[in-house]
Amino acid sequence: MTSLTIHRIINNLFSSTVLPGLFVFAWLAGFISLVTLKVCLVGFVVLFIILPLIFRFCVTLQRGILFLTFITYPPNIDFSRPEKSGLAGVRNFYVTHRDDEQNVDIDLGVWHLLPGFVARRFTHQLNLPAEEVKNVTDAESEALPVPVEDALNALAERYVDPLGEEEREGFFEDVLAKVPGSVVLYLHGNTASRAAPHRVELFKVLQRMGYHVVALDYRGYGDSGRVQPTEAGVVRDALAVFKFIRQRTSNPIFLWGHSLGTGVSTHMVSVMHKMGIPAPPAVVLESPFNNIRDEIREHPFSKFYRHLPWFDFTISEPMYRNSLRFESDVHIGEFPQPVLILHAEDDLVVPFKLGYKLYRRALDVRKKAWGMVEFHRFEGSSHYGHKYICRAPNLPEIVRKFFDTYRNEKF
Repeated sequence: MTSLTIHRIINNLFSSTVLPGLFVFAWLAGFISLVTLKVCLVGFVVLFIILPLIFRFCVTLQRGILFLTFITYPPNIDFSRPEKSGLAGVRNFYVTHRDDEQNVDIDLGVWHLLPGFVARRFTHQLNLPAEEVKNVTDAESEALPVPVEDALNALAERYVDPLGEEEREGFFEDVLAKVPGSVVLYLHGNTASRAAPHRVELFKVLQRMGYHVVALDYRGYGDSGRVQPTEAGVVRDALAVFKFIRQRTSNPIFLWGHSLGTGVSTHMVSVMHKMGIPAPPAVVLESPFNNIRDEIREHPFSKFYRHLPWFDFTISEPMYRNSLRFESDVHIGEFPQPVLILHAEDDLVVPFKLGYKLYRRALDVRKKAWGMVEFHRFEGSSHYGHKYICRAPNLPEIVRKFFDTYRNEKF
């Protein structure tokens, strides 16, 4: 046993006895009564011993704390009307897939945003108010590539009048299939749904850049099937939507994960590579962690528990044993696709050091012939935090350069 290990044990023991020691000292000094002391000690036992032990043996609680599906905002969302969330040129639909491991059919709620230049071009057909359309592209008149113009002109000949519900679905499918472009499949983090304001804000940025945006809610989130999430389950959900898109377009489909969605992204691409399924040409990881064990220890919610000597025994180890791992530091070494990592220095939910640790790990384990791993830090003075890197003025330039570089690459 090294001196560092002994020091850590002593430090943890000291940290775990400080609070009850203060209670006893306050009683001996006459600041509190014996009854108050007993109440404080019982509270300590319940909060720091009994609750962690319950967590250790309750898989349902572990999944609930990790995925936080019970936290929903904004309230009263009508997912069938995404325009109420401030989006334009968007449709809502559902992808149903069979989960053989859980022996259940799962409906996944999905939003599909058209590229901004398409929404502006077909304002009349899509029944879009002028105020909704003005912000969907960076410029009113864009010089589009000839194949794109030709495809749009062909669609304009077919779709002339305002679209009914069935025609609208067909129009979205035709744009996806026939207009050259790129698709971004967005995998969100825990809490809320695809309608969360910070996610909608990013969707608008990507739409203005001219990309299709496809955003899903995993099982248990939003209006998707009421099935409790697992790591393997949400990966299968994401893969099901990817396959759904791939069946409808030959355009490249880039993967964009945020927070917990970065763990879903790396795990999904790793699975695709092992199964021989053609994977996305490149992956974006926004505010990523290296693995869930480190993220739990660094998360603000664990501040009062992380120094307990039994923290790993009651918190980290049970989640690992129950396959709630999200080991991006392992999966990132299992696929060759290029990776773009985006992280803000003032991220309090997933500390910047975990994203950088993942980057360093990727440099160590990935083969030299594989795609590059890029890391972009955003200064803490910009106050983007965990959710608002989408507000960085240079983000479109970073993303466009990355996508354009690898759009036609095969790995």
